[in-house]
Amino acid sequence: MTIQQVLLLLLLWMWLPLPCHTEMLFRRTPDLRPKSFGGRASGNDGKAIHRQKRGWMWNQFFLLEEYTGSDYQYVGKLHSDQDKGDGSLKYILSGDGAGTLFIIDEKTGDIHATRRIDREEKAFYTLRAQAINRRTLRPVEPESEFVIKIHDINDNEPTFPEEIYTASVPEMSVVGTSVVQVTATDADDPSYGNSARIIYSILQGQPYFSVEPETGIIRTALPNMNRENREQYQVVIQAKDMGGQMGGLSGTTTVNITLTDVNDNPPRFPQSTIHLRIPESSPVGTAIGSVKATDADTGKNAEVEYRIIDGDGTDMFDIVTQKDTQEGIITVRKPLDYETRRLYTLKVEAENTHVDPRFYYLGPFKDTTIVKISVEDVDEPPIFSRSSYLFEVHEDIELGTIIGTVMARDPDSASSPIRFSLDRHTDLDRIFNIHSGNGSIYTSKPLDREISQWHNLSVIAAEINNPKDTTRVPVYVRILDVNDNAPQFAVFYDTFVCENARAGQLIQTISAVDKDDPLGGQKFFFSLAAVNPNFTVQDNEDNTARILTRRNGFSRHEISTYLLPVVISDNDYPIQSSTGTLTIRVCACDSRGNMQSCNAEALLLPAGLSTGALVAILLCIIILL
Repeated sequence: MTIQQVLLLLLLWMWLPLPCHTEMLFRRTPDLRPKSFGGRASGNDGKAIHRQKRGWMWNQFFLLEEYTGSDYQYVGKLHSDQDKGDGSLKYILSGDGAGTLFIIDEKTGDIHATRRIDREEKAFYTLRAQAINRRTLRPVEPESEFVIKIHDINDNEPTFPEEIYTASVPEMSVVGTSVVQVTATDADDPSYGNSARIIYSILQGQPYFSVEPETGIIRTALPNMNRENREQYQVVIQAKDMGGQMGGLSGTTTVNITLTDVNDNPPRFPQSTIHLRIPESSPVGTAIGSVKATDADTGKNAEVEYRIIDGDGTDMFDIVTQKDTQEGIITVRKPLDYETRRLYTLKVEAENTHVDPRFYYLGPFKDTTIVKISVEDVDEPPIFSRSSYLFEVHEDIELGTIIGTVMARDPDSASSPIRFSLDRHTDLDRIFNIHSGNGSIYTSKPLDREISQWHNLSVIAAEINNPKDTTRVPVYVRILDVNDNAPQFAVFYDTFVCENARAGQLIQTISAVDKDDPLGGQKFFFSLAAVNPNFTVQDNEDNTARILTRRNGFSRHEISTYLLPVVISDNDYPIQSSTGTLTIRVCACDSRGNMQSCNAEALLLPAGLSTGALVAILLCIIILL
C-alpha cells in the first residue's frame, strides 16, 4: 500500500459517521523490506519508537470524553495482516484500564470503552496490544504499546474559590481605584480550544463598580461615592469560558464591598444655643452639663476637641472633652454667687482632631454654639464678716464686760435675721457668753491669764427662719497680763553660816520668779525688811541678790538659827512685792569653810573624836601612870 493510498483511507475514515470521534485502524503493509528493517513512528512523548519485524503500527487513538450513548463507545480496531479471518488469532489488551474500562474483541480486535470517561480525571491511557496464535498461544506479532488520548469538551464551568468575597475601599475614591481581584478556574483543557479561556463581567453592582474582563480586578466606576449616603454594596461577578462567547459555561461569585470612612464631614452642633442651669452652691469642679457636636464620620475621623473661645464666663467655667462619649463636659472653675451674677454666656467650639488634607476644601472642620448658664438661687447659710476673729482682753476686767462682737449676714436676697450662739464644747467652764441678737461676746466669770492665756471659742450663726442652716466661725480670745502677782523666791533655800565666818562673807545667792509676764520683761529688787546687825542684802541688778555677813564669828551655843526677812519687789504697775524669810543656821566648819556639824550637842565633844576614841585615850593614860 502506498503513502497516497493511506492518506486516502484516512480522509474517508474522517467523513464516516462512526460512534466515536477517533478511530485508527492500522493494517499490515506488504513486507517489501528486509527482515532486519526497523520501522520508526512518533510516540506519545515525541520520541522515536523502533518497531522490528512488525505487521502493525499505530501511535494513538483519540476518544471524546463524556460519551452519553447507551452502547459501549467504540474506540478503534486492532488488526494484523496475519489474521486470515478464520479465528486462529487472538487479540490481547493490557495496560491502563484494560479489561475494565477498555475491552477488546479477541477475534476482531475491536476496542470499546465500557463507561463514560472524564478527561479531567485522566487525560490519556497507555495500553499494550498483542496478537497470539489461539492454538499454540505463541505471539504472531510482537507486543506493541499505544495511547488512547481523551479529547476535551467544554463540560466544566468556571468556578471561584470563594462563594462570597469581602472587600473594602475608601469612600470618595477616584474612578478606577482598585478594590479587589477575583480569579476563577476552569477544569477544561486550556491547550485545546477556548474551553478554559475565561472572561469576567459584572452582573450586579453597576454603575458603582466595574471589572476588568481579562484579570477580574474590580474597580470603582463612580466618583465621590459617599459612605454616609450608602456604605454597603453587593457586586455579582460572572466568569464565562469560551472567551465569553455564546454557549460558554459560566460561574458567579458575590463580592460584598464596604466603603470605609474618611474625614470628609465637619462636626456640627444640633443647636445654635444651649441652656444649662447650676445651683450657686455647687462646689468648684462640679459638672454642669454637656454639649455634643455630631459628626457623620466614624472612629478617629469623628473625634473632636471642645474649647471655650469667648464669652463673659471664660474665667468661671472650664470644658473637658470626654473621649469615650465625644462630649464636652462643662465644669465650675470658680465659686458661683446668685446675688452677684445670675447668667453667663459662653461660646464653645468643637473641632476635628484628625483632618485629612485631601478634604480641606470641604471645611472648616469645626463648629460653634452658644451656651447660656443660669445660676439658681440656693438658701445659703449665714456668712460671717471674717473667716476668724481675734479679741484681746485684760485679765482684770469686770464680769459682763463685752470683749468683742461677731457679725454675720444672710447672703440670700430674702436676708433672714441671724441668731448667734456659743458652742459650749469650746467653753466648758462657761467663762463667756454671747448676745443672740447682735453677736456681742461678754465675760460671765473672772479671767486669769496665769490659769489660761488663750480661749478658743466657736460661734454659731443660724437663720431664724431656717435654724438648720448654720455657719461656724472660730473666735480666739487672748488674755492680756495685769501685774497682779508678787514675786517670790525661785526655790527653797537651805542657808548656813560658819561659826568662824568673817564680816562681808557671802553665804547665799537668791533669785525670784513672778507669774506675771510684763511687756518689758521681769525686773526684781531685793532689800531687807529692817536693818539687821548680822546680815545684809546686796542686789546684783540681774534679778539676783547676795546675802553677806556683817560681823565676825558666830556661836551655835548662843544662837543656832537666824531668821532674815527679805523684801522682793517688781517694777511693773502697780508694783507688787512680797517678803520671803531666809532661815540661816549656824554650823561648825573646817578651815576651808566646809560645813561639819550644825547640832548644838556637838559642843561637848572635841571636834572629830567619838566617845569610843575618848575611852581609848583614858585607858592609855592610866597604863602609863
